[in-house]
Amino acid sequence: MAGRDLTDGRAERSIAVDVGVVSSTSIWQNTDIAYDIAIGGLPFILATNNERPYGRKTAPFKKEQFDSTTEPGEQSLTGWWIRSQMSFHSGSGINFFDPATNDENGHYRFGDSRNIDVWTKGQATLLKETANMSGVTTGTYKIISGVSTTTDVVVGYIPGSTTIKSFQANGTVVTTYAPTNLGNILDGAVCTDGTRLFIADNDHIYVGPLNAASAGWTEYYATGTRATLAWVKQRLVGAVTNSIYELTGATGSALALPTPLYTHPNTAWIWSSISEGGSAVYAAGYAGGNSAIYKFTLSTGGAMPTLTSGVIAAQLPIGEYVNKIEYYLGYLIIGTNKGVRAAEISDQDGSINYGPLIIEESNGVYDFAFRDKFVWVTGSIGGYAGLYRIDLSNEIETLRFAYATDTYLDSVSGYATSVDFIGNSGQIAFTTSGSNGIAVQSATVLSTTGYLTTGNIRYGTLEPKNFKRLLARGNFTFGSMTLETVDSDGNEYDHISYDSAVPPVEVTTSNPPTAQEYVAYKFIMYRDATDSTKGPTFKGYQAKATIATPRQRLISQYVYCFDEETDRNNSRTGYSGRAYDRVVALESIEENGDIVTWQDLNTGESRQVQIIGISLVNTTPPDKNSTGFGGILEIVVSTV
Repeated sequence: MAGRDLTDGRAERSIAVDVGVVSSTSIWQNTDIAYDIAIGGLPFILATNNERPYGRKTAPFKKEQFDSTTEPGEQSLTGWWIRSQMSFHSGSGINFFDPATNDENGHYRFGDSRNIDVWTKGQATLLKETANMSGVTTGTYKIISGVSTTTDVVVGYIPGSTTIKSFQANGTVVTTYAPTNLGNILDGAVCTDGTRLFIADNDHIYVGPLNAASAGWTEYYATGTRATLAWVKQRLVGAVTNSIYELTGATGSALALPTPLYTHPNTAWIWSSISEGGSAVYAAGYAGGNSAIYKFTLSTGGAMPTLTSGVIAAQLPIGEYVNKIEYYLGYLIIGTNKGVRAAEISDQDGSINYGPLIIEESNGVYDFAFRDKFVWVTGSIGGYAGLYRIDLSNEIETLRFAYATDTYLDSVSGYATSVDFIGNSGQIAFTTSGSNGIAVQSATVLSTTGYLTTGNIRYGTLEPKNFKRLLARGNFTFGSMTLETVDSDGNEYDHISYDSAVPPVEVTTSNPPTAQEYVAYKFIMYRDATDSTKGPTFKGYQAKATIATPRQRLISQYVYCFDEETDRNNSRTGYSGRAYDRVVALESIEENGDIVTWQDLNTGESRQVQIIGISLVNTTPPDKNSTGFGGILEIVVSTV
């Protein structure tokens, strides 16, 4: 309401009627009467004295908090907002680190990592470094683990070549296999039963001892131009062109293939992988964008049935096709052109229930390796050929497990195509899409550097925060670790490096210089400069921030509210019933919780406010300043 204050009672009455429509856009401008303040376009004269002071103070902006987190103490502290993390064993993949109070997995997850082993609870360390196997630097290999007599080896071959060898971790060739008449080896057509190798070319399957080059090798079965082999349920099962066979004939001669157990009606169907699981044998394949996993449930005598029509255990979404299946620790792991899934197999009928993609991999997942509770999965790590690791003991959601990036070859662009361990050793090897031979992880030497980035920290609110303190814990006797902040635009700010000379201390994080909705923290680890087998141990961090929301002000003022009043210039205004009208107008604004304009007409200050409280004390009007009904009105407003 813009208005004029006239001493004429009738004009004042018309103004009073208008006060019923005050709003956030209503303002007042003094004319004849020198009012001191206005609220929602309604003017008042201040009644300030020693007993009725004018006051301004900061409104409360923090609330009492009860701490029910899994790591107690954080939310009950006053002053700083604190976020800490003391383990990372639930893997990567979170965007925001705002864990629910009862979500242990969320509390131990992080954003991303490179070359970091996070799988020991309470600590993170550098992984062992990976390099090309000496002397095996070219070719797109496929590999399988083996033990030649007592020597740990990995058997490697290039599909389409006529050469297959077993290698030690240092690249030493243990055996070059040379079956008589071996032709071009088919992709996916090499497997082992632990002591023997089975190799298929486009003419025959060959079988021979894992530790012999040519002695004892013989032709086994005749094949076609496309074959996949697997040793499952104590038998050799083969997929030749579009048919599935159980190959149990005697060795020593070139046997004709037996009657197929099942022939897919689509001659273009590709059987990509065979695995056992529960009481059945499974075969996965695809044609175009259609893909399915078929089951062959064994009879009580252990025989595989001959199927007149395929029994489908699982159908993949259109456009997603299976590259690899393998059973481990009660789960069927499924690698597809989209990534990797885990599935449960029904004890009743052998049907498959698969979960969501655990890892999405645009290059596809082609192979797995298993050890202890972990699955190593082929993929691309930051554009380089490398591996992911999945922890089957830590189920984040139904059939979705904790995972993190693992070792990778930072000199080779592309993706990993095949993976397995060097025999019974703990050294893992993998091959790459870029024809770069076989990469192998060192048994002792750590990676030069690696990093771990937390999820974005926003303390469960979108309000801006000042992120000002950071502390990391761990052992930095060997190597070092640099602490960084990463803002929402991806800018990284260094703060401090811990090493043997600089122990863990809490630092002031002056960058980014302005308040942020959220930040992440990046911890970069470096191995020891003298001993390459040693590096730092990172055990957790604590970050501190303060809320950066603009503070609200509580303004309290005492004003006159009588029917008739006199300003400081002795100008008189009012009418009968004016005080009541003004009180009702203010109460209406307060009850509706409306936002209105508060004006200090002496200083020119103007703020948007909400009325917090109104209190009227009915008093006798002063002889000079006021007459009629009314009293002293206390008004408390809060800026917004």
